[in-house]
Amino acid sequence: MEFLARQSRLFCPFLNKTSPATLRALSASPASSNGVSNLQVAARECPVMGAAMAVQSSRSYATSTKPLQFEQSSQAMANETSIDSVHAKAGVFDTSKGICKHGLAVMKAAQAATGEVAEKEASAIKIASTSTKKMQSNTFNYEDFYQAELTKKHKDKSYRYFNNINRLAKEFPKAHTASEVERVTVWCSNDYLGMSKNKEVLKTMRNTLETYGAGAGGTRNIAGHNKHAVELEAALADLHSKESALVFSSCYVANDATLSTLGSKLPDCVILSDQLNHASMIQGIRHSGARKVVFKHNDLVDLENKLKSLPIEVPKIIAFESVYSMCGSIAPIEAICDLADKYGAITFLDEVHAVGMYGPRGAGVAEHLDFEAHASGRPENTIMSRVDIITGTLGKAYGCVGGYIAGSAKFVDMIRSLAPGFIFTTSLPPSIMAGANTAIEYQKMTIRDRAAQQLNTRYVKSKLAELDIPVVPNPSHIVPVLVGDAETAKIASDMLLERFDIYVQAINYPTVPVGEERLRVTPTPGHGTKLADNLVNALETVWTELGIKRVKDWEAVGGLAGVGVKDAKPVQPIWTDAQLGLTPVTGVQADNVVVEKETITAIPIEAAA
Repeated sequence: MEFLARQSRLFCPFLNKTSPATLRALSASPASSNGVSNLQVAARECPVMGAAMAVQSSRSYATSTKPLQFEQSSQAMANETSIDSVHAKAGVFDTSKGICKHGLAVMKAAQAATGEVAEKEASAIKIASTSTKKMQSNTFNYEDFYQAELTKKHKDKSYRYFNNINRLAKEFPKAHTASEVERVTVWCSNDYLGMSKNKEVLKTMRNTLETYGAGAGGTRNIAGHNKHAVELEAALADLHSKESALVFSSCYVANDATLSTLGSKLPDCVILSDQLNHASMIQGIRHSGARKVVFKHNDLVDLENKLKSLPIEVPKIIAFESVYSMCGSIAPIEAICDLADKYGAITFLDEVHAVGMYGPRGAGVAEHLDFEAHASGRPENTIMSRVDIITGTLGKAYGCVGGYIAGSAKFVDMIRSLAPGFIFTTSLPPSIMAGANTAIEYQKMTIRDRAAQQLNTRYVKSKLAELDIPVVPNPSHIVPVLVGDAETAKIASDMLLERFDIYVQAINYPTVPVGEERLRVTPTPGHGTKLADNLVNALETVWTELGIKRVKDWEAVGGLAGVGVKDAKPVQPIWTDAQLGLTPVTGVQADNVVVEKETITAIPIEAAA
C-alpha cells in the first residue's frame, strides 16, 4: 500500500499535498447519510478520478441487502449500486487497509458478470461469423459465372482462339506468326485491296506523323478537330455525292450512334431491319428504344408487307447492307428505295464491305449499279442519290481505321450535335485521317485494284467448283466455303495453318447460324494464280482427310445456305465482263476518273501496288 501511495502522490497534486492522516480522516467521515465519505466527495472534484468513479458507478456489481450472501450474488443483482454503497450497507467505512470481504465478493460477482458478457460477446461474434459465411455463400459468384459462360462456348465448339498473325507490308499478303522467321499466307483479311501497304498511303502517314504527332489530343469539340478531319469528311461526301459526311472511330460506332440517335429522336419511329444485319446495326436499334421490325433477308415481299402494316405518317427507317460479309449476298438497293418512297420511309445503307470495292470511283454497290453514269461524272438521279444515309469504313478496302456516315447536311449536323458516340469519343489521329484520305483519293482514280481482286475471286471460286468444294453462291468478292460444323471448321483452319502455312479463320456462331459454320476466304489483288492454286490444293486435302461434305452431299440433304439447292439459278457476279475489260468495250474517261481497261486480262494478276 505504501508503494501505491507513493506512486499516486507522484501523479496527483491533491494526494501529494495531503497527509495520510488527513486522508484517513476524510475517508472515515461520511459526507451524507448515504455513506459517501468526504474523500469520495473530494475525489469527484478531480477531473481524472471523477471520470473514473463515474465509470465505476455505471458498472454492474453485485449487491444484496444481506451482506453474508454477497458471494452468491448473480449478475442480475449487480445493477443496483457501487462498492461504496455495498460497504456502507455492510457498515464498513474504512477500506484503507485493503478490500474487505464484501468488496472481494463484489469483485467476484463483477468478474462473473464480465465473464457472462464476454461469453455472450463471443457467442455473438460466432453467430455473426456464421451469418457472414452464410451470407457470403449466398452472394453471387462472379468468377463461377464467367467460367460457366466460357464452358458453354467450349462445349458448343464456338470458343474463339486468336492466332498471332503479323501481316508484313513489304511481303503482302504474307505474315509471320509468333516466330518472326515463319511465313504464312493470309487468306481471310479484310484489307481487300492491300491499301494498308500502299506506298502513297504510307508516305502520307509518315509525313503527317512527323509533323502533327501521334494522337488527336481530344474529342472533336476539345482540341481534336483539325484540317485532316475537314479534308477527310469532304472527300467522303464527294465520294458518295452527298452534302456532308462525319467521321467516327469505327463504323461499328457510326452505325450504333446514328441509329440509336435517329431512332430515339424521331417520334414513334419504327426501324425495319434486314434479318442478316450486322451486330452494330442491331445494337444501335436496341439502344434507340424504337420499335424494331425484322424482315427476311433480301425479301422484298416480306419487307413490303411489313411496311404496309405501319401508318403512313409514322417515321420509318429501312436499315440494310449492300454486301453481307459472311455470305456475300448483295441487297436489291433500287427496289428497297422504291418501297421506301412508296411508304414514306428513309433508307440507311451500310456499305462497309463495298466501299473501295465497287463502282468506278469505289463508292460501293449503290454507285456500281449506275457504273457508266458515275464513271462519266453524272451522279444525279442515280440509285446512290436516292439512298438517304450511307455508312462505310476506312478499315477494310481503304486499309486504315475508322468509320463514317454520309447524307444531307442537316442530318449529319444533327448526328454531330446529338450522338454521344461521336461527341464523347477521342478523334482519330491526324496520320490515320490523312492516310485514309489518300487511300480514298487513290481509289477514286483507278479501278485496277478492284478489277484484279474480282478476277482473283473468280479464279478461286471456279477452281473450288471444279473440286465440288462447297462455296455459298454469291455475286460479290466474298468466298464463303461451307463446312457446317463448328468443331470441324476449327480443325480445318488449324490444318491449313499448321501443315500448309495458310491462314483462314473459321467462322462460327454467333457470326453465322449454328450448322452453317464456314471458312471465309477473301482474295486480294496480291493473291495471284500461284497462291490461289496452293490454297485450292490445300483445301482439297483438308476436305478429303476430314470427310467434310461436298456440294453433292449437301444436295442429298436438300441443300444448306444456298449450297446444293435443287434447280437453283446460277449467280452472276456484280462486276460484268465488260466492266472488267474481258470483252471489247470503249474505255471510259471522265473528270479525275480513268478506267484502265487495257491493263486487265482474263488471267488473275498479281497486285501492282
